[in-house]
Amino acid sequence: MFKRFKWLGAALLAVSLIAASTGTVTAAEAATTAAGKHITLLHTNDMHARAVESTSGEMGFAKLSGIIDSYRKANPNTLLLDGGDAVHGTTFATLVTGESVVQVMNKMGYDAAVPGNHEYNYGYERLLELENAMTYPLLSANTRVTKDQSLLYKPYIIKEVDGVKIGIFGLTTPETAYKTHPNNVKGLTFTDPTKEAKAIVEELKDKTDIIVAVGHIGQDAASEDTSLKLLKEVSGIDVFIDGHSHTVLKDGLVAGNGTLLVSAGEYTKYLGVVDLWFDNGKVIKKQAALIDQKEAAAIQPNAEVAALVADIQKSQETILSQEVGKATGKLEGTRELVRASETNLGNLIADAIRDAAGADIGLTNGGGIRASINEGVITKGDVITVLPFGNQIVTLKVTGADLKAALENGVSDYPNPKGAFPQVSGIAFKIDAAKPAGQRVHSVTVGGKPLDVKKQYVVATNDFMAAGGDEYVMLGHYPQAGMYGSLDEALIAYIEKLDGTLPKVEGRITAAATVAQEVVATSEPEPAEPATKPELEHKPEPKPEPKPEAKPEAKPDYTVKKGDTLWSIARTHGTTWQQLRDINGIKNPNLIHPGQKIKLSA
Repeated sequence: MFKRFKWLGAALLAVSLIAASTGTVTAAEAATTAAGKHITLLHTNDMHARAVESTSGEMGFAKLSGIIDSYRKANPNTLLLDGGDAVHGTTFATLVTGESVVQVMNKMGYDAAVPGNHEYNYGYERLLELENAMTYPLLSANTRVTKDQSLLYKPYIIKEVDGVKIGIFGLTTPETAYKTHPNNVKGLTFTDPTKEAKAIVEELKDKTDIIVAVGHIGQDAASEDTSLKLLKEVSGIDVFIDGHSHTVLKDGLVAGNGTLLVSAGEYTKYLGVVDLWFDNGKVIKKQAALIDQKEAAAIQPNAEVAALVADIQKSQETILSQEVGKATGKLEGTRELVRASETNLGNLIADAIRDAAGADIGLTNGGGIRASINEGVITKGDVITVLPFGNQIVTLKVTGADLKAALENGVSDYPNPKGAFPQVSGIAFKIDAAKPAGQRVHSVTVGGKPLDVKKQYVVATNDFMAAGGDEYVMLGHYPQAGMYGSLDEALIAYIEKLDGTLPKVEGRITAAATVAQEVVATSEPEPAEPATKPELEHKPEPKPEPKPEAKPEAKPDYTVKKGDTLWSIARTHGTTWQQLRDINGIKNPNLIHPGQKIKLSA
């Protein structure tokens, strides 16, 4: 961890806060051990349009810009780079398909960026329009037009800083092909980043003094291509600025070939800092650090950027009032209800998620639904209020067994409200609240057919749950099979598509006892003969063979009390409900009544 420091000390900002390979150093030590020309690389990644400062650690654009100003003042030899996924993620961006973020990043003075997979969420044609509005270049050496294999962007640029030539090239994860809607990148090919990196380094080594890669590649072990894998095969890169996996590398990592790998987390929670010293034709020292909200408490936000963000937000008020549909009744998102029961709004959101992804099942957590929508006109602002988190829709290929485990997790506190409570589409199930947690879900059907525990189903859910959030750890083990935009965008599109015909509560989730846990006894007398014989989920247990040498001792009869079930009586008296049914000749085990005598032994 880097040492605390005073931001107003320009000399302290002019040196590194951390030595990536040797640990913490003081400012004085850095000043004496580093000679030559000092170059600072500031970097961000996976900002996802977090435009304003928050109490959850997000610094927002104006605060970031204030920190950047401090570094530029201390060292004019400073570049600002972004590792992708900047122009999508909150309504600040999505309401204007990314234009707002480009305006702000232009004002902040970025020098280059790599397109991440979420840059394509509006379609690659829209990204090309945004690129035309950028005052900084988009770089990617492995994004090609499928038809002729031409590069869609510049592969690299060369920036001269204080006489030092810095080659900067970009790489985009091949996962972009399915970690945005496939239609968004139709006609594009994302080639092997390792192969392309080798070729670019070979080209740049004779043209530049320093080589910097800005890659939206990531370090997720589930990914086929990672920055760690690439750096095992590619030498000659001085600094690799990484994105995509939202990894926090406080000190940076030094690869075996000497490359300094850095990554600044997510959502503007960090500004990454890399200090380089160059002398006698080579880099003689590299240091990395991350600056967070607490560290930057004394820094004032950039006033111009703050004003721009405020102006954009004000201009979006008109967009937020735009009508997207009408509700003939209240769409229920009340906290206590949506976290404990099926609601019409929960159904609507789950349907929208499933529709956007073309999945077998839609699944979202009740805790992510933050408000109701009243009867009448539905506006974009209403949708944003309901779904304020900017979550993304992802698909997972989940076994029926893990799907049932996921439902069990969601109803573990039922009937008490729980944020994990599942709102569903394409699937129906029943809850037996009398059973212990983990054994409550039964009668599960998918598309009207019984759940097959061995079959894989395509489940569309939000990225929070897909990562194991709300204790959905059984989902967190699956790699993402696809990404389909944000929940709020999908809900708006689905409401418009339905044109007024919105879902109702229709019995997707119901409370019902299993046969082994019968319904509660009522004051109604037992009918002489049930109309139909109840179907049992479990086959009756065979009666044990009597042991002649040990006759069971007769037990007194039991008088049924209100609230009793045959199962609860059997458990209390050390027998099974099937035995009590047979001993007493009970034709309908679901129906016993107070005052009825139950024989406990033959």
